[in-house]
Amino acid sequence: MTRKTTALLAMTASALVTQTAGAEEYRMGLITPPSHQWTQVAEAASNEIGERTEGRVEILIFPSGQLGSESQMLQQLQTGAVDFAFLTLGEFANRNPDYGIFLAPYLVDDVAGAREILKGDVAGRLLDGMTEFGLVGLGWGMAGMRMIVTADPVDSVEDLAGLKIRTIPFAPELAFWESLGAAPTPMPLPALYDAFANGQVDGMQIDVEGTWNSKYYDHAGQIIISDHMMFPMAAVASGRSWQSISEEDRAVIEEVFGQRVDEMVGAYADIDAEYREKLEGTDVPVLEADRAWFGSAIDDWYAEWREKAPMLEELEAEASGL
Repeated sequence: MTRKTTALLAMTASALVTQTAGAEEYRMGLITPPSHQWTQVAEAASNEIGERTEGRVEILIFPSGQLGSESQMLQQLQTGAVDFAFLTLGEFANRNPDYGIFLAPYLVDDVAGAREILKGDVAGRLLDGMTEFGLVGLGWGMAGMRMIVTADPVDSVEDLAGLKIRTIPFAPELAFWESLGAAPTPMPLPALYDAFANGQVDGMQIDVEGTWNSKYYDHAGQIIISDHMMFPMAAVASGRSWQSISEEDRAVIEEVFGQRVDEMVGAYADIDAEYREKLEGTDVPVLEADRAWFGSAIDDWYAEWREKAPMLEELEAEASGL
């Protein structure tokens, strides 16, 4: 082996050691299963970030609540024990009512309207405001428009009264179901299939994708396509972890997550249509419902939440201009 070859090999080995030494592993938590769009987008974003940072940032994905509930993950994000997450609005809305305003029923008609709202001024200010929770906001995503699955047939909104409906434990959603006379019953998503099968809950507020992929229709007596609520998700980073990442790599992470979650929102129009068609091919009856189907409950919700969340009227104004 020549001196030149030996020197070249030594330089290559040194570069590899340097690259490995500079690599950093980060943990990202989600409550969604591997098959869900959120998890798939997180995986794709992680791969792209790894490539664009030349291996300096490696984000390990932990789906299905492996790192804990959203409340537990938020605490871990605040301490730096978890570095990134896709979180629903629950933990934010319970601390600051303005973060619940995206859940206003019939705020938008469809996914296209939701996407515009999530790129609007109010959404931008709330994303920047994640510093209140010790987080860095990276972008807004969402799951499909909300619909309802029940164990027994439902003909009218009155039939929802008294039913135990699985929800996520945040005030705006709980208030919506209470206004319908139902009994909102929060529980972790991974526990929902068994709870629905054994009658712990009588129904759920969910999306068509989750209903199909998790086979909730196996035990359903009714599917109500209402599209009554959008369901945003915040892509966030731990403020503590963020400080340890170089400015160059932060810019890549922010760009990739922002772009990926926005593209996911746009894709949900086709995703919802695809999974709705699949559900309509089952033996479970499918009922279409609009705002009028819910009676006075929608107006009652707005009357309450305009007082609780000052930014709601600003968001309504934005939505009316779409």
